[in-house]
Amino acid sequence: MALKAVPICVTFSELGLCDFAQNKKTIPNLSCYRVSLAKLRKWECLGLKLAEPGRAQTHVEGDKSLSPPDLGSSSTDGRIEETQITESKGFHKDLNSLPKPLSATDLVSSGNDGSKVRVAYQGLPGAYSEAAALKAYPKCETVPCDQFESVFKAVELWLVDKAVLPIENSVGGSIHRNYDLLLRHRLHIVGEVQLIVNHCLLGLPGVTKEELKRVLSHPQALDQCETALNKLGVVRVSAEDTALAAQIVASEGIRDTGAVASSRAANIYGLDILAQTIQDDLDNITRFLILAREPIIPGTDKPHKTSIVFTLEEGPGVLFKALAVFALREINLSKIESRPQRKRPLRIVDDSNKGSAKYFDYLFYIDFEASMAEPRAQYALGHLQVCSCSS
Repeated sequence: MALKAVPICVTFSELGLCDFAQNKKTIPNLSCYRVSLAKLRKWECLGLKLAEPGRAQTHVEGDKSLSPPDLGSSSTDGRIEETQITESKGFHKDLNSLPKPLSATDLVSSGNDGSKVRVAYQGLPGAYSEAAALKAYPKCETVPCDQFESVFKAVELWLVDKAVLPIENSVGGSIHRNYDLLLRHRLHIVGEVQLIVNHCLLGLPGVTKEELKRVLSHPQALDQCETALNKLGVVRVSAEDTALAAQIVASEGIRDTGAVASSRAANIYGLDILAQTIQDDLDNITRFLILAREPIIPGTDKPHKTSIVFTLEEGPGVLFKALAVFALREINLSKIESRPQRKRPLRIVDDSNKGSAKYFDYLFYIDFEASMAEPRAQYALGHLQVCSCSS
């Protein structure tokens, strides 16, 4: 059977990433390129509300999940190098003055005068995603969004300049929701940033960790702190993100309820840090993608990373043959991810395979270490698209 690879999206980012150990910012000279696009799903227009500028302190957010249940019922992110975090002196005086996440309820003109880069992220102030934005752009104005889709739409509607999106965690693995959204929106990857996660146990001022009966946080954060939470014997309660958990504890004022979040969230919401570095795995890193409306032209002066997505026709060895186009040109693959095609969960294989049904037609996401300005990368993609290999 002939190999038929269909590149869907090609983007680039510099391999010279943030040095999180020294808190260096992301190298800004990144590049992006798009070969061809699959048909994008038409999303309904979101009404978005702008937020106030974020504070330039640190820490990263992983991803999102479920809404927290009623706190009255019985049920229960990271060490990056900190910049200036003022000492917490009690509750945040006015939680309503914090930036509100962009949602599908309002649409407001941005009023951006171009003096600052506006960067969207999913979550509330104090989320790890906000810290990733601040690490990539230390002087940026951060704009919180309530959903990952809202982050994409904020960039597409010119309400912000960039978006920072979690794509992979060293403990929790890939964030598949965002892999899927990358194909549904016309944005380009222009960089990435990596942040070390340091989960802290937060509580109301004057409360000890022994007083806690339940703890709120994102489900992934709760899972990553399983040992510490088991020792406390607390009930775990899921929240959409770690910063929201901290905000709920501060606003509800329930002394026996704590949160797992960043130390920056403790500062913002006026909570005490009852314990630091409570995650089971100290080497906990989240990788974020930086997205923009326009690509940056690739170059050869610095190492680059290129991201592609493609699908293959059915047949033995076709994936091996697809990957061989990179190996033949000594191009290193740094990431391989497969995702079922949602719009084609079932198809009929051609007559050469007796017309049998095939479930789970897959897309393959690959990162490789080369710039599209390099001939070897161009030849590899050309080979991937048009060559025919007998199986």
